[in-house]
Amino acid sequence: MGNDRVLEGRTALITGGSRGLGLEMAHGFAAEGAEIVIVSRKYDKCVAAAEAVAGKHGVKTWAFDCNVSSWDDCTALAAEAESATGGIDILVNNAGLSPVYPSLAEVGEALYDKVFAVNTKGPFRLTSLIGTAMAARGRGSVINVSSIESLYPTATALPYAAAKAGLNALTQGFAAALGPDVRVNAILAGAFLTDVADAWDMQKFKVMADRSIVMQRAGEPDELVGAAIFFASEASRYATGALLRIDGGVIGGIV
Repeated sequence: MGNDRVLEGRTALITGGSRGLGLEMAHGFAAEGAEIVIVSRKYDKCVAAAEAVAGKHGVKTWAFDCNVSSWDDCTALAAEAESATGGIDILVNNAGLSPVYPSLAEVGEALYDKVFAVNTKGPFRLTSLIGTAMAARGRGSVINVSSIESLYPTATALPYAAAKAGLNALTQGFAAALGPDVRVNAILAGAFLTDVADAWDMQKFKVMADRSIVMQRAGEPDELVGAAIFFASEASRYATGALLRIDGGVIGGIV
């Protein structure tokens, strides 16, 4: 392992990091030399993911459980992760939630509030605390994993789309608040073949993809990693407040 890995000497904290896109980014960052903090609600899953990343890439890892919809959990996580690692250099707000509901009229208050808590409140609290610590150290990168739904909202995921639009606003607001030393950017993800896709009707998805996605398919999880490494590394040192679509070329919205 040489010293030409672009994230050598950096520590990355990834929420929703025990599976899906979060785990894929953890492996991608670790391959570039970063030490990794895996965070999700289930501690045993975090430990298993952290051990797998450490075993494959030979980097130091940590595991923390945190429900990012909880203000107090986020406060505790920020303090504990900063203390354990000596300082977070890269924060990836990746944890997300988009529950299925039968109709818009049947969306309950609890579902609505939970979707905003996970997708918007948690990233606000973590970025406020860890981003402020980064600014005090004079460097850092925050990456928010948003969604193409934030630009092209659909009736089947409207609370989620609104929450991710809020995350886009937080991205640009925090870029101003934490700059110039801390950069804050967002990846607007399209449809990716993570475990979430197990619930999809793939025949219906293919019809939609042929009509509404230039590449006519969903993305593989590793196809998001390059963008995340770009924002995490010095390659993007003049990028902040950016909203980067990684969606296969969605045209006119997913309908």
